[in-house]
Amino acid sequence: MNSNPVRVLVVDDEAAIREMIQFSLRRSGMEVEGAADAREALAAVSEHKPDIILMDWMMPGVSGLELTRRLRREPVTSDIPIIMLTAKVTEDDKVAGLEAGTDDYVIKPFSPRELIARIHAVLRRSSPTDEHGLIEAGELTLDTHARRVVAKEGEVRVGPTEYRLLEFFMSNSGRAYSRSQLLDHVWGTGAYLEERTVDVHIRRLRKALQAAGLSHYVQTVRGHGYRFMADG
Repeated sequence: MNSNPVRVLVVDDEAAIREMIQFSLRRSGMEVEGAADAREALAAVSEHKPDIILMDWMMPGVSGLELTRRLRREPVTSDIPIIMLTAKVTEDDKVAGLEAGTDDYVIKPFSPRELIARIHAVLRRSSPTDEHGLIEAGELTLDTHARRVVAKEGEVRVGPTEYRLLEFFMSNSGRAYSRSQLLDHVWGTGAYLEERTVDVHIRRLRKALQAAGLSHYVQTVRGHGYRFMADG
């Protein structure tokens, strides 16, 4: 993470809880904005993208779970870490939240100290580069400063587009992306390319990784797109 204050969006329909969270986070040096419902949250996100969202599960109208799904579907907001604030603790609830794209849970009631610790933990996981600009996943290391990819056997030669694709995958390991989402994230929202362009570069990336025996890291998600999943 950079040295700028962490920007947090708190989405909760209960004003007292929302204001308590905002007060505690501001005292810890974070920039905080509040939203009482999905409409206000979407407006806040479009105006200034937050570093992380704290989302109440139970809200009237559009629930926190449905709002999370909406944010995950949009390329611009799909990578924002989301912590769900909830009194729900059943296994089915947790599975539903994880499938919707939630990064972590904080169970009500919670202390400000616990919440701040969870925020920092999620942001550390969501910021894949270390202080040397390295991203590590399984047997692969990507050097963002030198723009090199290294495996145990040595350097993996990849083209510039395959490098950007691999950097995005390694920064978002385990999450599945559609071809259109990959086009937006890797090529940019202004790129008017056919979705099969993604398939071409996926094949090239797998071929490059095959020399190191790591082509299986790039997985096909049937009916959806692709994801990156490293061993162990």
